[in-house]
Amino acid sequence: MAAEKKKANRTKSRIPKASRPYMPGYGLPKGKEGLLPWTWAEQRLKRSHNYWISTTRPDGRPHMMVIWGLWIDGAFYFSSGAESRKARNLAKNPHCVIGTEKADEAVVVEGEVSLLPQESKSSIFKPYENKYKYDMSAFTAEPVFVVKPTLVFGLPEKKYLKSATRWEFDTK
Repeated sequence: MAAEKKKANRTKSRIPKASRPYMPGYGLPKGKEGLLPWTWAEQRLKRSHNYWISTTRPDGRPHMMVIWGLWIDGAFYFSSGAESRKARNLAKNPHCVIGTEKADEAVVVEGEVSLLPQESKSSIFKPYENKYKYDMSAFTAEPVFVVKPTLVFGLPEKKYLKSATRWEFDTK
């Protein structure tokens, strides 16, 4: 019984709080009616094949690139060459934005990266290989990043104003 309660509390704490995004001038409705369920965002984060990542260069200019990645257990994982622009940017500023590939069902993740420890990398390679049909053995020396979300936005074009949703994660 105690184990079930503990698991329920862990699962509940992973579900972020939904609200309306702050978008003055767009005429978003007030209240919670029409907000998207968190499962809507997670489905798109898992299904997307390509993702966009935005990082900040040391001089403050933005940098955006297409990447492959995985959404697993409430975090986004991706690999990159250690000397790539995005990796060098993230070494200086760990904040980034991840976007899914379909803009008409956009999911935008704001978060902070950390490096996956070397001993944990192999747990990501198999799901990566399954999704992309790509041999990851050459990437064992390259960094694997984990993005922990702080804010996520769901913006489906067809229901845009009625269902625009902002999910806030408890970062404690």
